[in-house]
Amino acid sequence: MKKTNIGAFILLFFIGIGLKSCNQTDTDSKYITVDVKNNYFLKKEIALQDFMDVEYIPLETTDEFITQGVVMAISDKYILTKNYVNDGYIYIFDRKTGKGIRKINRKGQGGEEYAFIVSAVLDEDNEEIFVNSSKKILVYDLYGNFKRSFNTVGGADYMDIFNYDKNNLICYDMTVYYRDGEEKDKEFYHSIISKKDGSVTRGISIPFKTVKAPFVRQGDVITATTVRALIPCQNNWLLVETSSDTVYSYRPDNNQLNPFIVKQSSGEPEVLITMGPVTDRYYFFKIIEKKFDFSKGRGFPATDLMYDKEEDAFYKPVIVNADYINKQEVNMTENVGNGDVATYQNLMADRLIEAYADNKLKNPLKEIAAKLNEESNPVVMLVKYRE
Repeated sequence: MKKTNIGAFILLFFIGIGLKSCNQTDTDSKYITVDVKNNYFLKKEIALQDFMDVEYIPLETTDEFITQGVVMAISDKYILTKNYVNDGYIYIFDRKTGKGIRKINRKGQGGEEYAFIVSAVLDEDNEEIFVNSSKKILVYDLYGNFKRSFNTVGGADYMDIFNYDKNNLICYDMTVYYRDGEEKDKEFYHSIISKKDGSVTRGISIPFKTVKAPFVRQGDVITATTVRALIPCQNNWLLVETSSDTVYSYRPDNNQLNPFIVKQSSGEPEVLITMGPVTDRYYFFKIIEKKFDFSKGRGFPATDLMYDKEEDAFYKPVIVNADYINKQEVNMTENVGNGDVATYQNLMADRLIEAYADNKLKNPLKEIAAKLNEESNPVVMLVKYRE
């Protein structure tokens, strides 16, 4: 769906003093309050390299390794990708060199196969890949050999799923959306589940009563947008529930859930909020307006916002990649990484070649683009937290 700017109508302000980043150990109930009523906005341009580290990984292109490069998982050693088409392939690349290691395909209708890939989790420590195929999770080793599978508990349909620790995954159950306008039917939708059998190790209950799904209805027609419900934030997690006016910070070390953002009632149309990276200085948000123009087939206009802690001010961010001479803009909230990776972006080979020909690139990106051709796989740009 086309994303458009919802215009300058959002004002944000802080309650509390000295809000910590999500990697710090502050346990006080200090939070951000979001007031979606005012029409005040300022733009601020920042070079990405001024506050983040950037790593480029050109994915090797061979007859065996040709991929559209949809990134599914990033670990210290590997990058997992798939294609947009449902062909069943999972590609494993070396994170440091981009060299293709192997590709796996277990698509099928058998008990050890997946019909399609919703998402995948890479567990580097246990050398396992968890393939989320709707209400079933299948586990393979890094060579594609089947190890086990399990159905989700209570018919859960996991939209977001990440590696949590050595023994568990963390997930969000999107079946709550099917009850839009009704009361919730489960105690929790965010949960930590066992990697061994899918049983719930711990439920994380976010308080709300009536379900507010990211849907818009017109008669029998329903259209939806994606609101990310789980955001890895270095050592902690940010939990989003569209039915709640609060985004929570979750600390694994003590199972502590604290308000991080509290959204004031926005009236009609409803305004949803989700998160991007949170650094010691900058806090990235996305605001999504819950409306859709069925006559034009467009809707859910979204705006990215940023709080600058040092200046105690809010902006519409313009984050530019300094490795482009013409200031190529970077979307900070489109994708989320894990661990040291805050977000990532695919740089398509044809566009890099064009930029190189026009002398619009700087090193190291210039050197990478010089070696590409029109058939090359994408270059994965990793945006990493600074230590």
